[in-house]
Amino acid sequence: MKTQIDHLVVVAKTLEQGVQWCEATLGVTPGPGGEHALYGTHNRLLKIATPTHPLAYLEIIAINPGAKRTASATTQRWFDMDDAALQAAVAKAPQLVHFVVSTDEIQAARIALKAQGIERGPAMQASRHSRRGVLQWQITVREDGQRMFDGALPSLIQWGKPTDAEPLRLHPRNSLPRSGVSLQRMAVTHPSADKLQAAYEAMGLTDVTLETGPANITVTLNTPKGVVELQSLGV
Repeated sequence: MKTQIDHLVVVAKTLEQGVQWCEATLGVTPGPGGEHALYGTHNRLLKIATPTHPLAYLEIIAINPGAKRTASATTQRWFDMDDAALQAAVAKAPQLVHFVVSTDEIQAARIALKAQGIERGPAMQASRHSRRGVLQWQITVREDGQRMFDGALPSLIQWGKPTDAEPLRLHPRNSLPRSGVSLQRMAVTHPSADKLQAAYEAMGLTDVTLETGPANITVTLNTPKGVVELQSLGV
């Protein structure tokens, strides 16, 4: 099994604040995203891919105040976005809180995590419209919306329909222009690093450095403003 970094998740109180943060912090304006009816959220995207991380993009996501959630919506939004502590943190400034890894064997990866005693949640079907067509994917979302391990255990995503011959054909990276921002490194520290390491190995994740320490995700980016580090700081 092989997984790789798909995207970073930055949560903002409003999408407008997220765009302003991106311009001030990274020196670029994020590209268009879309709306997620199932969770009542919307996003903007920024390509940060490199040869080492060919799928990578940054997602700035916020609760959409104008959204009417579908009848099949779960109680809790993804990425802990209904959590009071997270909401208080992002009310001060947009915050890196999580990351998502891509796999072409999402069910196998879920089973591998269950063998480690970790319930990552069911693989939920999701979709949104894009300029190149309808994006479809499966993503693991727990009913309680929890990210787990302070955001350091990534969500799993599998792009396309299970029957697609070219599942990455409509991956967001294909419609995003070069941004001038690139992902150089991701490192994680956590008090439960041993358990996280076993989980990373079970899902085939090898390109994230992991050490014991306070809960934190550190992302190093090359940007028009120079080298920028984003940190989750256990939020």
